[in-house]
Amino acid sequence: MSRTFLYAEIQVAIPFETIDWRAINIAMQKEPGLKSKTWLSGINTNTIGGFYEFDSLANAQAYATGYLAKAAAQLGGSLSVKLFDGDIVAEASAGMNAPFFVPVPA
Repeated sequence: MSRTFLYAEIQVAIPFETIDWRAINIAMQKEPGLKSKTWLSGINTNTIGGFYEFDSLANAQAYATGYLAKAAAQLGGSLSVKLFDGDIVAEASAGMNAPFFVPVPA
C-alpha cells in the first residue's frame, strides 16, 4: 500500500481560533511519511481533527499511536482514528476529481 489516508478526531471542545496550528504544522511536518493534512474543526462541537495522507500504512499507524495519541493526552481528549487504503480507491476517486488523485486517462 503506497498511499494511506488517516482520519482523526480528538473529542475536546477547543475553538479552532485558539489553536497554535502554525507551530503544530511545523512539528507534524517532521513526522515520517506524512504527505499532507487537511485540518478539520467540528461544527457546533469544536472538536479538532484532520484528514491526512501518508506514504505507507506503517507510517500512518506510527503517527496515530505516537504523535496523535500524545496530543490527545495533552489536551485531555479522546482520540478516534480510522485508516483507509488510498491505492484501491485511486481510479474511483480520480473519476470524481478528488484533489489527492490525478485523473486517470480515459
